[in-house]
Amino acid sequence: MPSLLSEINSPDDLKNLEQSQLKTVADELREFIIDKISQSGGHLGAGLGAVELTIALHYVFNTPVDKLIWDVGHQAYPHKILTGRRDQFHTIRQGGGLSGFLKRSESEYDAFGAGHASTAISAALGIATARDLAGDNYSVLAIVGDGAMTGGMAYEAMNNAGLQKRNLVVVFNDNNMSIAQNKWAFSNYFTELIANPSYNKLKSNVWEITGKLDSLGDRIRRIASRVEEGIKVVITPGILFEALGFRYFGPINGHNIPQLIKIFKEIKNLSGPILVHTVTRKGKGYKPAEEDEQALHGVTPFDKVTGQSTKKTTSNPTYTEVFGNALVELAKENQNIVGITAAMPDGTGLDKLQKIFPNRFIDVGIAEQHAVTFAAGLATQTFIPVVAIYSTFLQRAFDQIVHDVALQNLHVIFALDRGGIVGADGPTHHGVLDFAYLRSIPGMVVMSPKDEIELRNMLYTAVKYNSGPVAIRYPRTQGSGMSVDKPFQKLEIGKAEIVRHGKDIAILSIGNMVNHSLGAAELLIQESFDPTVVNMRFVKPIDEKTLSDICKKHKIIITIEDHSASGGFGSAILESISKNNFKDISVVVHGIPDTFIEHGTIPELHKQLKLDAKGIASLVKDLIKTNR
Repeated sequence: MPSLLSEINSPDDLKNLEQSQLKTVADELREFIIDKISQSGGHLGAGLGAVELTIALHYVFNTPVDKLIWDVGHQAYPHKILTGRRDQFHTIRQGGGLSGFLKRSESEYDAFGAGHASTAISAALGIATARDLAGDNYSVLAIVGDGAMTGGMAYEAMNNAGLQKRNLVVVFNDNNMSIAQNKWAFSNYFTELIANPSYNKLKSNVWEITGKLDSLGDRIRRIASRVEEGIKVVITPGILFEALGFRYFGPINGHNIPQLIKIFKEIKNLSGPILVHTVTRKGKGYKPAEEDEQALHGVTPFDKVTGQSTKKTTSNPTYTEVFGNALVELAKENQNIVGITAAMPDGTGLDKLQKIFPNRFIDVGIAEQHAVTFAAGLATQTFIPVVAIYSTFLQRAFDQIVHDVALQNLHVIFALDRGGIVGADGPTHHGVLDFAYLRSIPGMVVMSPKDEIELRNMLYTAVKYNSGPVAIRYPRTQGSGMSVDKPFQKLEIGKAEIVRHGKDIAILSIGNMVNHSLGAAELLIQESFDPTVVNMRFVKPIDEKTLSDICKKHKIIITIEDHSASGGFGSAILESISKNNFKDISVVVHGIPDTFIEHGTIPELHKQLKLDAKGIASLVKDLIKTNR
């Protein structure tokens, strides 16, 4: 007998089922996700927690005419499966397969793309405004993952939505709030009461009648409002949302399908901004994920029984781990060092500092703008803040870096993890714009290490540097495995390193591309070519003395970077050559083309972009042959 899930190819198929069958669909959907993600890897916990919520939304609302805008895109795996992508789900996050996030070009059911957090309410309000301007009639819902509510953008959007008073529903999928058991029944009863059509009709009638009673009616209205608000303050946590102009319903059990369906049906035709607060459990229905929400948030292939990764491990630490350990070493020597993260302590390696020096570890939540200005405040008082944020997330705080840090020449260290191509997370997470936006800022030092030892020394140098902001950018990969049990060494700011002397061509590389360039040199040597390879180390300032020496000895230069070729490291080299009027130099900038790169493994994408050793070697050969 086929499963119910196997017969669901669209939300219309879901609607054809009896409500009593939906619990079975939820069980099958949860098992399907666990089975597929255990084989392919991906985000696990958030999707498992959103299964019943997703079923109820598609059961009640007429998608894709009604618009679901998901925040924190990895909670939308059940949504993908129920909207015609079940048979492709095994390809998720793989080259040529489904995106791990929401993607408008992938499905008409993905009303808005989502990779970063706290965007859904703003986008939903924009869509609702477009609906009203066009004179259309459909529902717009923003489904906001719990962490996204720590982002200021969510509250900016809610404030504006409350003022505009358009018909809009925000579903707060809260998997991190503890609701006392003995309040559940009463809270749910009150929620159902104030959502009930009879209650709302009575309320509307009272308002209409009292509006005709002049001053007496006004007094009755004020008393009624105080009673209703007083009840809500006592038994619900929704007063903040009410203050922002939303009618609040909740908290309700986000795993109770009949209750979800009932509340969605009852609020569907209410006017104005609505917030439905659902409480769910991350990893729901899979014991290992329930017991360790952090570890099974995003996973590599794993054993379904134990939840343990089946991926072969190596002894080589990642750059993230090297950074985290080095920061702890430095924090032991310097009590003014403070680590700051935006909801990613494990992902950035700051969990190590958190364990050793919890009072010098600050997690600000998904609030990158606040993190940067908070760090600026610390820096004015002689502390040394180390802001560890993924490259692609730091983009959100560009103005704060400029206005609050650089303009005041404050000693803030930015540790940019996930620099360059990051792999399966795809275009929303590739950190390929950081060189360009950071090097444009006056006074900013920007560096990128070729290996683990250089990362440690760059962090040490950044701590010792007391003349303004410093950024260190490193990749999402394992290191080469070299020993890091060496004393820290201070680097000369802006000083490059020639790692191989040659005569045919100069390969100027930065960061993780240095070792790829050395690999290319080995291939070239086998064909009797003789390249120079330079580890530039710094994107800003550029080592103009070394560059001058290179230009005197070489007429062909190629720059290599795991970054957009527009405005990055190669552009900095071109600007320096132009400024110093070096003549008769042929320069080729090689990096990521002017397009968004899709997801795939890092080696696959580097090969595709000719940023691996073989690809670089082929480019160099062609350049040498052409110039000869």
